[in-house]
Parts: sequence; structure tokens; C-alpha cells
Amino acid sequence: MKKTLLACVALLSVGAAWAEYPDKPVTIVVPFAAGGPTDKVARDLAEALRKPLNATIVIENVGGAGGTLGATKVSKAAPDGYTLLLHHIGMSTAPALYRNLQYKTLDDFEYLGLINEVPMTLISRPNLPANNYAELQKWLQANQGKINLANAGLGSASHLCGLLYMSTIKIDMTTVPYKGTGPAMTDLIGGQVDIMCDQTTNTTSQIDGGKVKAFAVSTPKRLGGSLAKLPTLDESGVKGFNVSIWHGMYAPKGTPKAVLEKINTALKTALKDAEFHKREEALGAVIVTDNRVNPAEHKKFVEAEINKWTPVIKAAGQYAD
Repeated sequence: MKKTLLACVALLSVGAAWAEYPDKPVTIVVPFAAGGPTDKVARDLAEALRKPLNATIVIENVGGAGGTLGATKVSKAAPDGYTLLLHHIGMSTAPALYRNLQYKTLDDFEYLGLINEVPMTLISRPNLPANNYAELQKWLQANQGKINLANAGLGSASHLCGLLYMSTIKIDMTTVPYKGTGPAMTDLIGGQVDIMCDQTTNTTSQIDGGKVKAFAVSTPKRLGGSLAKLPTLDESGVKGFNVSIWHGMYAPKGTPKAVLEKINTALKTALKDAEFHKREEALGAVIVTDNRVNPAEHKKFVEAEINKWTPVIKAAGQYAD
């Protein structure tokens, strides 16, 4: 009887402790360097998340190995809700890109909800002899074996979009990896490479300034703003093409359910914050409002993304490790 009573008291104590969560700062690990697009999303979200979570939020940048070092750190962190991960599409591509990954994407994390999606744009050097997607398609077919497709490095958003684009239209191109979007864009503008598929966060100003040609967007629906006139790849004949760079939030596996529910509730509130919406729109990002803000649907989405990207990456035989 005494042991049973003690066990009940212990359980009540643990429950009370989780009920008081958070009672110290919460760290969001960003698996990339400070100043990049994912870091910006994390810092904007932290501002919107502080009030509903009722916590001080600290951003920790743990860059390296395409985001896998930071993700590994969180997968091995204490499952108490005080160390979280904010990661992008790399959560679904790392299992194929890295053959010795130190964590299992679907097994070693608790899923908290999707945050946003950033569309991609198909662009070219300014002097490429095509002015719409139909003309671009003819030019690509006529120049097979001579086309240079730039990207920001193996595993980058532009690399992944380019691989899927080649696989879908079945036209081989020479991929040219750079150390970042900056040098890739410089060479595209200068005419050293032919085409690139990259995020609106990196391309919109170049498109608006007439420094590159733009042919289509990668999402099923057209975008707004200055890119409203750009057709989608799907409506241009590349049926079913859909690529966006999304961000989601994760906790270490085994984090108590009560804590996960508190974080998810706070996240949903943060995603409705007007200032957060304003900042994300300035990045060209679209806030997720569908059921993928729920943990179970977030995980289903990532699993589907893994299934989409794995065969594309393996067929290309381009690995990041």
C-alpha cells in the first residue's frame, strides 16, 4: 500500500512538473548559419512564439553537413521540450543524400507542425534565346548535352529542384554546384551558366530587376505580387510538378505528450500572428494553414516527401557525404 501511494505521489509530481512547462528558456536549434533563410524564419517565429508559449526563446545556430549536424544534436538532446529543431526540406532529403546519417528522420523526433512554404522559380541567364516556357522547352530539347544547370551546392534547394525538374522532363543537363546561391546567381546573371531553379527569397529581386529571365513557378497555384504573371510549371505542361521549401518544428523523441501539446498550441497561435505573416510575406513565404500544422499530418507529409525525393536522388547518384 505504501509503495503504491509513493508511486502515485511520484506520478503526480511529474505531471505537475510538465504542467509548469516552460519554466526556463527554450532553445530552438537552427541547423544552418545565422543570417540565412531558415535562420530568418526561426527568428521571426521566435518573436511570435514567445507570448503564447510564455517563455524566453533562444536561437542556437548549429550549421554544417547540410543541416544534419544540428538535427543530430536535437535527436540526442534531453526529451524535455527545452531543445527544439526548426528545419526545412532537408529533413526529407537527408536520408537519401547522406548514406551514414546519425539519426532516423521518422523515428527519432516528435513532430510539432509545419510552418511555411517557400515557392521556387525557374530562371535563366538574361541572354538565353527564349521568352516563355514553351520556347524554353524547345531550346532545352535542341541543346541536350550542352545545358548547364546551376545550383547552390549539393543538397541545396536549387540542387533538389533541378534534379526533380531534369527527372520530370527527361532532359539531361550538366549540374554545376556552387558554394551558395550568391556565386551561382552571379554566374547566371553573367551568362556563364544557363538555368537555375531557386527560392523566391533569392530570385524575386533579380526577376523584378530584369537581371534574369523567369519562366515559371514550382507550385500548383500561381503566386501573387510581382510574380503573379508567371505561369506554374504544371500549367505549362510539366504535369504534377510541385516543389516548395518548407519549414517544420521538431522535438526529441520521447518528449512528454503534455509538453508537445503546449508547444503545438503555441505554434498554431504564432502562425496567426499578423507581424509574423507580414515578415514571411516579405520573404516570399506562405504560412501553412491546413491540417499539416498538426503533428500527425506533419509527419505524414514528411514521409511522403521522403518517398518523393529518395528515388530522384538515388537515380542521380549525387550524394552529399
